[in-house]
Amino acid sequence: MTLNDIHIDNQLYPILKNVSDPEIPVLSIIDLGVVRSAHLEDGKAKVEITPTYSGCPAMDMITDEVEKALREKGYEPEVKLILSPAWTTDWMTEEGKKALKDYGIAPPTDAVSDKQALLGNKKVIECTNCGSTNTKLVSQFASTACKAMFQCEDCGEPFDYFKCLT
Repeated sequence: MTLNDIHIDNQLYPILKNVSDPEIPVLSIIDLGVVRSAHLEDGKAKVEITPTYSGCPAMDMITDEVEKALREKGYEPEVKLILSPAWTTDWMTEEGKKALKDYGIAPPTDAVSDKQALLGNKKVIECTNCGSTNTKLVSQFASTACKAMFQCEDCGEPFDYFKCLT
């Protein structure tokens, strides 16, 4: 499944684009890539979402926020959680990756570079403060399970890195 396989009704797109991820508020759920489909059927706004992790605690809040946003625009919501196929960082939009970087979280790299960086074998994660790749892994886990903690060895700033999942 790719971004091109996702169908979001034109009437629902702007509503869902305004629903933020509760853990990273600069990301919409569209840009995060958790919306699998959204369409109008039998008077209902049917939305399918996929968690970034199967136990992601934010999904209940995202579901509530989607339902609230749709109701505010006059739609009767029906939100369904879809676990397969599993979410991947490939589903994040380029706009979402840029928003992460601007917010101070390094966006995901490709799977090979990600593994090398998380094993401490390669310096490829770019500092969100100064842009240097002279960075080191501090912890495999940061504020959430989907992020790792890095520190720039040039400017000294710590920063989160959003891990690649494919």
